[in-house]
Order: sequence, then C-alpha cells, then structure tokens
Amino acid sequence: MTIRHFNVLFLCTGNSARSIMAEAILNGKGRPQFTGYSAGSHPTGRVHPEALKQIRGADLPAEGLRSKSWDEFGTPGAPEIHFVFTVCDRAAEEVCPIWPGHPLIARWGVPDPAAVAGTPQQIERAFFDAFRILDRRITLFLSLPLKTLEREVIQSRIDRIGRL
Repeated sequence: MTIRHFNVLFLCTGNSARSIMAEAILNGKGRPQFTGYSAGSHPTGRVHPEALKQIRGADLPAEGLRSKSWDEFGTPGAPEIHFVFTVCDRAAEEVCPIWPGHPLIARWGVPDPAAVAGTPQQIERAFFDAFRILDRRITLFLSLPLKTLEREVIQSRIDRIGRL
C-alpha cells in the first residue's frame, strides 16, 4: 500500500517567525507523509534569530529555512499544496492567491513573538510560547486519520485544532 504524501503551507505576513517554526516542526515530525513549507504575503527577507534558536533547541534542522513570498507557491513547478494554515490574523484577513488543487484552508492564529518588546527573557518566552502552541497543534494535526476521513470532517477538525 502506498502512503499518500501531503504538502502543507504555513502562511504569515512576514514569514520570519511563526510560519518558519511551523514549517520546521512539521518537517521534523511529519516525514515521510508530510512536507512543510512556509511563506508570507510581505516577507521580511530574514528569519528571526529567536525562531532559529527555538528550532535548534528542539533538535530540528534549520538548514534551508528562509523568508519567502507566497507567490512562489502559485508558480508552475511549485509543489501541489494540500493544506494551508494561516498562523497570524493579518495574513488570514488578506486576499490569498487561488491555490491550485483547492487545498483545505484553516486559521491557526498564534500571538506574534516578533512583535514583543521587552527584556531578552520576555522575548525568548514569547518565542517559546509560540513554538509550543504550534508544536501542539501540529502534533494534533498529524494524529488525524487522513486516509479515512471525509474532506468536510477533516476541515472541521483542523478548524477545531486552531481554536486550541
């Protein structure tokens, strides 16, 4: 029996922290059945150092992670996307491209750790909290029996995960 492979795109406005961390978590936990990608509507062009610190602290690979535009995933030759998760509210309110293949789309709003101003400890804590939320949601997502669920049931369960 062949295992179906799913591509998951995590979106955020800047693609510098939350979506990058989600990409790394999914690629660490979901292979070989899942491949994670991330992008932003207005990418900053850099990955936040605290995001990389959280990724490496969880023993996940950080090589190849980069801030990029969601336009890359609407071009010929881009991977077919099966699931799209917006991890910030600003990206969820923007007009998204039409994704080929009509992927399931859900909103997983997570507080923006890159917007936290404070002591180094407060900033580190904000990134830790965001990473933990994403890790929990992705773990729950990966536990869904995707092969046996209908599309509508999967959509409702993914939406429910985003409210946790």
